[in-house]
Amino acid sequence: MEDKMKRMRDLVELLNRARRAYEQEDTEIMSNYEYDRLYDELQELERELNTTLASSPTVNVGYEVLSELPKERHESPMLSLDKTKDTERLKEFLGDQKAMISWKLDGLTIVLTYRGGTLEKAVTRGNGEVGEVVTNNARVFTNIPLSIPYQGELVLRGEAVISYKDFENINEEIGDADAKYKNPRNLCSGSVRQLNNEITAKRNVRFYAFTLVRADGVDFKNSRLYQMQWLSGQGFDVVENHPVTADTVDEEVAWFARHIKDNEVPSDGLVLVYDDIEYGHSLGATAKFPRDSFAFKWADEIRETTLRKIEWSPSRTGLINPVAIFDPVDLEGTTVSRASVHNISIMEELELGVGDTITVYKANMIIPQIAENLTRSGVRDIPKECPVCGGPTKISMENETKTLYCTNPGCQARHVKSFTLFVSRDAMNIEGLSEATLEKFIANGYVRDFTDLFHLDRYADEIRNMEGFGEKSYDNLQKSIESARVTTLPRLVYSLGIPNIGIANAKVICRALENDPERILKADEEELSEISGVGGVIAGTFASYFAEEEHRDLFKRLLKEVEIPREKESEDARKFEGVNFVITGSMHHFANRAEIKEEIEKRGGKVTGSVTSKTSYLINNDIDSTSSKNRKARELGIPIISEEEFLNMLNR
Repeated sequence: MEDKMKRMRDLVELLNRARRAYEQEDTEIMSNYEYDRLYDELQELERELNTTLASSPTVNVGYEVLSELPKERHESPMLSLDKTKDTERLKEFLGDQKAMISWKLDGLTIVLTYRGGTLEKAVTRGNGEVGEVVTNNARVFTNIPLSIPYQGELVLRGEAVISYKDFENINEEIGDADAKYKNPRNLCSGSVRQLNNEITAKRNVRFYAFTLVRADGVDFKNSRLYQMQWLSGQGFDVVENHPVTADTVDEEVAWFARHIKDNEVPSDGLVLVYDDIEYGHSLGATAKFPRDSFAFKWADEIRETTLRKIEWSPSRTGLINPVAIFDPVDLEGTTVSRASVHNISIMEELELGVGDTITVYKANMIIPQIAENLTRSGVRDIPKECPVCGGPTKISMENETKTLYCTNPGCQARHVKSFTLFVSRDAMNIEGLSEATLEKFIANGYVRDFTDLFHLDRYADEIRNMEGFGEKSYDNLQKSIESARVTTLPRLVYSLGIPNIGIANAKVICRALENDPERILKADEEELSEISGVGGVIAGTFASYFAEEEHRDLFKRLLKEVEIPREKESEDARKFEGVNFVITGSMHHFANRAEIKEEIEKRGGKVTGSVTSKTSYLINNDIDSTSSKNRKARELGIPIISEEEFLNMLNR
């Protein structure tokens, strides 16, 4: 009995630590599979011992939120859902009732309140009782309606999510994202809880409604399904939902299982809720679960295989990620032979060694993961040298998670990712240099630092004869390089890959320092911190970067390679001060939207992603379009102008 009680206490501590790391620190110390297995073990022990600790995750819905965002208590607790992996249990739940079945989205739950047809408040789920107020951030979600036809008080719940595609794109663009964000859910959580909603706006966060809490004076025909139709009619994207009964639940679960591979946003199962609203309310709730709803988690398809190798994959930030390479197995219709292990802590949790017999599955039927290690030979041979550059490695402990880093600042792997950023569209915009091409150029010794990219003509014959190249490709590359020589100071600063410095931050800093390269080199942390929109972290990393002589030398040599036309300081520089633009649709006069944005920002204006009451103009060549942005602009009385009209504004 004492051993079982000790095991229960150990499980409570371990699961709470894992959940705290996942929900609050955006990191992982164990896989989802392992968490679910230990959670089930804890529940079984609690039933057997007839004891539940106050801190047990089986009775505590979540943790207190930890941030500088304002807090607010929910009108009623937001409970978790009881769950199963067995459709027979769903049939028991359904009985003779009709229900609504829908995706269980894997993001961040948000409660929205509308009054008088306008979004008034957005609050995160938090710990189920107290959430964080994120209204400013919700206003820049890509698909959220800021005003709706219904004029009464509307309260609804939904999930903020980031698509797999945007997750991959953002992880490519953010220097240290691969150290912070292991999945779209963590990235979404960090994006929604930003103190600066300009960052949120760039993350393409979407909102899908899944529950209507209150809308007085509307006859919903006592139907959850009808409520979802009504919300859709108000302009909300609602989670995909179907009617279901005990007779059709197997068929519906199979339908969703077939379509999960087509889902552009993460889902970790399904949710069933009784369609009969009054019946559902009459059932009440337990201390943790509402009785009108039930969650279904996919019964993971698990295959046994042999671990053949741990591949260590360095990144631009120096982080070296362990990847498990195993004998190929068929999972969910595809052949799988590798899975990310994320960090050394998870390797140690699994006692993972080459030659072990492991079981693998696809988390949410999408992402390959190791479920269990059946032989547990133990972690060994963590590389003391970087597999790419041979430089020394170190193990770092952050947020109770062990990670491996390459300490060599000249690591070739860092160079590849750094060069990819340097040539990207928002940086120096050199077309024709993919990451694969850059890898070849670096490996062949054509490129050692950024300045070498402007002198690839030294290797003209070699490049022309490379596989995938030729005379035309080489000529196009040279034209792109020459075009890139005329640039702006913010682009050049952003291209350096300074941690935490995106193109928006680079523009703010350069504008405050009067686009003077000498001031860029001399700016200290105190001066930078006084710039509006630049916090202590950004100021510190920026000043630290230019404090290193190697970086100062590189910047000076790059300045000799490029031409930065001096922007005339005139009335024109403040023409759009206080004016907010939104740009949509295809461009005719400008090459892309980024060019228009640059013209606006250098005249003191601002470009946002969503039409709101603060928007001054919507630029869209298709003025008569019925797109959501055009509709919103008309509702709010915001002028819709074409590129031609915008050009006239520039020339006035």
